[in-house]
Amino acid sequence: MATKKSSSHKKSSGGRKYSPKAQKKVARVMREKKSGKLKSGRSGKKVTSRKQAIAIGLSEARKEGAKVPKKKSASSKKSSAKKSSSKKSSAKKSSRKR
Repeated sequence: MATKKSSSHKKSSGGRKYSPKAQKKVARVMREKKSGKLKSGRSGKKVTSRKQAIAIGLSEARKEGAKVPKKKSASSKKSSAKKSSSKKSSAKKSSRKR
């Protein structure tokens, strides 16, 4: 009898995270960055960071209605950082008591 192999990784249930339109937009922005023509929004300064270039591309894709996941808000980043730091401090306190 043949047995089924159980896979340890999760299968995604939603399809693509980013639409092909969003991927094309990010690719175009990355080419602009490499050629030195990509500028940031208000200040108009040249973008040198790869992460910033990707963020600009995703933002433009979002404005055009492409399928892009919601951006993480600053408040959720701060709260997760506070949780991890509080866990570390409580672990230190418990180790000191011994």
